[in-house]
Amino acid sequence: MTICDAHCHFFSANLFRVFGRDVQAPGDAAETLPARLKFDPPGDDVALADRWMAELDRNVVQRAMLIASVPGDEASVAAAVKRHPSRFVGAFMFHPGLPDAAARLDHALGPLGLRTVCLFPAMHQVAVDDERVDAVFAAAGRHRAAVFVHCGVLSVGIRQKLNLPTRVDIRLGDPLAVAAVASRHPNVPVIIPHFGAGLFHEALMAAATAPNIVFDSSSSNSWTKFHPGLTLKDVFARAIDVAGPARVMFGTDSSFFPRGWQKPIYEAQLAALTALGVTASDQQKIFGGNFERIFA
Repeated sequence: MTICDAHCHFFSANLFRVFGRDVQAPGDAAETLPARLKFDPPGDDVALADRWMAELDRNVVQRAMLIASVPGDEASVAAAVKRHPSRFVGAFMFHPGLPDAAARLDHALGPLGLRTVCLFPAMHQVAVDDERVDAVFAAAGRHRAAVFVHCGVLSVGIRQKLNLPTRVDIRLGDPLAVAAVASRHPNVPVIIPHFGAGLFHEALMAAATAPNIVFDSSSSNSWTKFHPGLTLKDVFARAIDVAGPARVMFGTDSSFFPRGWQKPIYEAQLAALTALGVTASDQQKIFGGNFERIFA
């Protein structure tokens, strides 16, 4: 079975330097912060791209979407995609409220060749129905790109480990608002990660409303604790029932080394789908085919 991972974070040297400014880390934060976090230092962008490539090969993963995980880190992921264009799809965290947002967006989707704009409305406190977000969807349509919108519960692991506050307004991460803007841009693939991250009911309603919404199955899906009795098997069953197997896309939320690619997440999701009796052809859509169709 072909495996493509729709959700991996590219923890570049620049990312650690951005966080280093927040904690006033001494020396080069690309070296000192990983040591503090018990991560491997990333090296330069090409070296990190090569390590990800080797990690995909070791786990027989065909392609992966790499996400630049702080605003302004687009060039790091672009370097990785340039290094291995047949294996990586580039995505980037985007803050639509910044003064240079429009120029940065066109540069990322144009010359840099990135394919997915990642919005975090609860973190950046720009509502999904804001006209600046509508402009993001319009730009994605012009560039044949996708838009990823994080909904529901949001935590940033690195910030937690560094004891940095993450100020969020989770009211802004509403899948129903995503459905409204997705419906206005029907040709733009719209990815809701983690099945809505706790707003599962609303995410299902959004997917039923807007047929261009796709679920990303990534992470441990620990948000199910907000839905007593709900299991990963149940989540897949309901998502497939509402959206169909062509609109569920496998992801892990892998990020740092030495942990690398999170094979246990793949194994848990495979076990859940197998227990449901999902056919081999539909499993292939979820684990690779939908990714290949969206990011042809």
